[in-house]
Amino acid sequence: MAHTSDLISVDIEKYLKQHEQKSLLRFITCGSVDDGKSTVIGRLLYESKMLFEDQLAAIENDSKKWGTQGGDIDFALLVDGLAAEREQGITIDVAYRFFSTDRRKFIVADTPGHEQYTRNMITGASTADVAVILVDSRKGILTQTRRHSYLVSLIGIRKVVLAINKLDLVDYSEKVFKQIDEEYREFAKQIGLNDITSIPLSGLKGDNMIVASEKTPWYHGPTLLGFLETCEIDEERLQKEPFRMPVQWVNRPNLDFRGFAGVITGGMIKPGDRIRAQPSGKESKVQRIVTMNGDLPLAVAGQSVTLTLEDEIDISRGDVISTAESPAEVADQFEATIVWMTDEPMLPGRPYLLKIGTQLVTATVTEPKYKVNVNTMEHLAAKQLEVNEIGVVNLALDRPIAFDPYTANRDTGGFILINRLTNNTVGAGMLHFALRRSHNIHMQAVDVDKAARATAKGQKPGVLWFTGLSGAGKSTIANLVEKKLHAMGRHTYLLDGDNIRHGLNKDLGFTEADRVENIRRVSEVARLMVDSGLIVLTAFISPFKSERAMARGLLGEGEFIEIHVDTPLNVAEDRDVKGLYKKARRGEIANFTGISSPYEVPENPEMRVNTAVISADQAADEIIARLRTLGMID
Repeated sequence: MAHTSDLISVDIEKYLKQHEQKSLLRFITCGSVDDGKSTVIGRLLYESKMLFEDQLAAIENDSKKWGTQGGDIDFALLVDGLAAEREQGITIDVAYRFFSTDRRKFIVADTPGHEQYTRNMITGASTADVAVILVDSRKGILTQTRRHSYLVSLIGIRKVVLAINKLDLVDYSEKVFKQIDEEYREFAKQIGLNDITSIPLSGLKGDNMIVASEKTPWYHGPTLLGFLETCEIDEERLQKEPFRMPVQWVNRPNLDFRGFAGVITGGMIKPGDRIRAQPSGKESKVQRIVTMNGDLPLAVAGQSVTLTLEDEIDISRGDVISTAESPAEVADQFEATIVWMTDEPMLPGRPYLLKIGTQLVTATVTEPKYKVNVNTMEHLAAKQLEVNEIGVVNLALDRPIAFDPYTANRDTGGFILINRLTNNTVGAGMLHFALRRSHNIHMQAVDVDKAARATAKGQKPGVLWFTGLSGAGKSTIANLVEKKLHAMGRHTYLLDGDNIRHGLNKDLGFTEADRVENIRRVSEVARLMVDSGLIVLTAFISPFKSERAMARGLLGEGEFIEIHVDTPLNVAEDRDVKGLYKKARRGEIANFTGISSPYEVPENPEMRVNTAVISADQAADEIIARLRTLGMID
């Protein structure tokens, strides 16, 4: 390396021990394009003497090829690693770099400045303690400055460095510095940013980067590196908060040991402290704090430990162990902010997996309240969220979870949303508070249950879910199957797509969001009917795999029979009994499945019938025979 501590050559073990005990600060740099983010980081890496000799040689060569400083070193190239970035002179992806000084270790994330890379910026900010927001002293506070400041506030970063950069281009003017500082602080109050340190910089020349610059004698605050080396980090702050530990693993190596392992995300704990396991609410006392290096008398935020308890209480992965005096909250419905991160829009009613801490549950957006124009802070009406959009929504989970508001604890208040079918992360969010009805609504125990109702009817209840294109023959076949079941003395009910839209779902259109809500409502009604002991038949296009998976998930094992009426598009279109395909082809019907909206073919349905090769009556007979094989009827 170009230069590091002299201990490396004198006493390597002492150096490693010293390095191991340093605190770690994570920070991000953000701002408008050409504000000098990458240059500032590159200068920090260079001045901290943490570059290898071959890196210095490479940067000198790269500066000649891509640099913007003539023959001098272009420090931005130390960070802008992508070829596309070097060619365009901008940052696209989040670039992470590690460096250290004698006092602290650092991980810096250089985040992109363009609006279309909002999701990248959120990713870089999600674990940061400090945000360094750069402003070009010639341009002052821009829309992008406000936008990134809002995102910093949203993600919960409390400490902000306003790095007023390129001061060398305005003759190190104190007046310019103070004008920008005052304007920014006035704006920052509106979005809840209060801990702001403004520093006059020249990343290119190195002024106030490492040592105080003689060119700014009017400035008496810290240098950029001086601030980063001494500011309080989140782990230090969290040690003062109530104790929280999401359970990652129940450790049972033998019959004599049962411990609960996880990372402490808030507060501290010691043997004898009373804890509460959530969401169950059961309490006990800590018996031991176990680690690989032996038991601890005290553990604090940031440490990985295994807790043993004095009492045998039921705790599983995903539960949260809290202090009994200040426990986490428990709820299953919330107001939350969501940052949408994928090209497929967020749709109300569609089920997603929600991961918060070590817990994984099913979540549904029940009501988008508004989306935020991140450039103007304006609240806009929204029925869905598109990629990079940010919205405030009501969120419903399939079970209660332990949580804290995101502003109190990012680990127990932050979550990601995952596509149930692809396992891709589609959104990131922050919980605000539990909705009041979460505490007021409880499942009521009943004495006559599904089994009793089914026994009285002498049948096994379930749903026959007919899916396929318009004109495939779903309603015709479902009607024939119900007639045959009724003749056999079975208790049934047919939920048909057109009929439902005359009543329960008459308020819904045919947008993708409305189609999702249409199937969600039908699925809930079908579940209630199965609970009453009925054999339910549904005839809906139900074009999306996610909603069919959601409907299946509402029912017990063997109660959901998916029947794909697999009629080719050309055959269904030739029938066109209602004339819908012709209208769709003429552009008179928007979002028509098979023409202007996709149909996602079932991959593993319980039955597949092709009405292009068999009649509706033959299909009905095949379905009845299959129901006998599956044990739904005898």
